Amino acid sequence: MLSLVDAGVVRTNASANMDERLGQIFFRLCEIIELHRPEEGAIENIFQARNAASALKLGQARGAAVVACARSRVPVFSYEPTMVKKSIVGVGRADKTQVAFMVSRLLGVNKPDWALDSSDALAVAVCHVNQQRFFRLAKMTSPEGTRS
Repeated sequence: MLSLVDAGVVRTNASANMDERLGQIFFRLCEIIELHRPEEGAIENIFQARNAASALKLGQARGAAVVACARSRVPVFSYEPTMVKKSIVGVGRADKTQVAFMVSRLLGVNKPDWALDSSDALAVAVCHVNQQRFFRLAKMTSPEGTRS
């Protein structure tokens, strides 16, 4: 059974330099990992960005998250956004509101007060849990969710 432990968004100081912002992401995630001590992590692969600069920044933020997990020896699995959406909503091109709705239902939260970005992250987590359950039952290694 799925249950919500925590949800939120790591916000950085928009006026700070990129290195400071990446540090904020890294250190906040290290605190969260220390608090909750997860056995595994899941992250979404970069699929699309508005432009090359946005893709680079997103990739750097993703890297900070992966390194925060690596620091605590938490293995990280990566999933394509279309796979996450398909596993949660049933459609690989679902929009953020559809994902948010289904995530809240799957987690039994009637009136979620989290941001849509939190719904996306929770969807990746739910997708990972379901994938790992399936592969454990099938006694296979995960071909779709790959280690970062």
